[in-house]
Amino acid sequence: MKIRDVFLLASFWLAGGCVPDTGSVAFFEADEVPRNLSEWRLLVADRGELRLNDRVVPYALNTPLFSDYALKLRTVWMPLGATARYRTDRELDFPVGTIISKTFHYQYAEQDGGETVRVIKADREARLNEQGALSLKDYFLIETRLFVRYEEGWKAFPYVWNAEQTEAFLEPAGELLKLELVPETGESEPVAYVVPDSNQCAACHTPDHASKELRPLGPKARQLNRDYSYISGDENQLAYWTRNGMLSGIEDAELSHAPRIANWSNPGDATLAARARAYLDANCGHCHNPNGAANTSALNLNIEASLDRHFGVCKPPVAVGRGSGNRPFDIYPGRAEESILLFRMEDADPAIAMPELGRASNHIEGITAIRDWIDSLSGEC
Repeated sequence: MKIRDVFLLASFWLAGGCVPDTGSVAFFEADEVPRNLSEWRLLVADRGELRLNDRVVPYALNTPLFSDYALKLRTVWMPLGATARYRTDRELDFPVGTIISKTFHYQYAEQDGGETVRVIKADREARLNEQGALSLKDYFLIETRLFVRYEEGWKAFPYVWNAEQTEAFLEPAGELLKLELVPETGESEPVAYVVPDSNQCAACHTPDHASKELRPLGPKARQLNRDYSYISGDENQLAYWTRNGMLSGIEDAELSHAPRIANWSNPGDATLAARARAYLDANCGHCHNPNGAANTSALNLNIEASLDRHFGVCKPPVAVGRGSGNRPFDIYPGRAEESILLFRMEDADPAIAMPELGRASNHIEGITAIRDWIDSLSGEC
């Protein structure tokens, strides 16, 4: 098997045989991707913990995409000596050899002896322990998605963790897992968690539908512009990346002017309007933009879009059939319960639900925020 080991060398070199014994991160060509996630040596599941390899850096987003209440451990690794280039208008310009990972997991709830794994239903962020690891006694690993930057562009590879929590295996056809979401109060909820196949990954990760270019959605300056609790202490992520040679193109003086999207789930972070707009940008904007897969809907939910008819305000539906719920406008100011946007967020029917992919359950907290925001809007249609 040919492998390019990009941890030890700033430039790539081809080597025969297996991954070297150095414990370094390994880079695989797109046609030689291994079946076992462990061969990449990004994440190590051992002795009851999931640990990050050397120079694999965790990060978080201000407002992430909702995925059935799953926690997400995000990491980035770049070749030694390579840096990402700062950009304000889209994701950072990552160098060839970059590996972005996202590990979906849940905190265990009390088990009842049944076959279905019971996990906690809570809207919160992933947290590493003081050693920078996840305890596998406390957390149940579902899948790890890799996004890898090659000369010809990005490629996505979904890996699914085994029941023993010791290894994840490449599943390009996706997977279906049955879980039980257990809230702090109220009844538990069965959910069929869907690991997307390669085509579904591409459907979401092509914000420019015409170019068909696969791109990471999360690591934009406006999403990364926040503090993260590193082992060394709390620090702004853009500043940390710059200080550690991971990011170029932004000076210290410019950091204070870097774009930032609101943390939608924190009422103290921004206004209700800013948080609602952030939520729609993260959950809908990758398709609902002038160049996205849903551009025929004439709906633009990007954070930069004006709050007008193109954003859905007083806009009648365009060829959605029963997806309109017989409601007159996408967003009806002051009348959330008469707005198509809320109807599609509240419905779990795959033919109606929005977003179309990535959820089998309703995001109660997100729905509440969007309802409150629409009800707060003034004006008549």
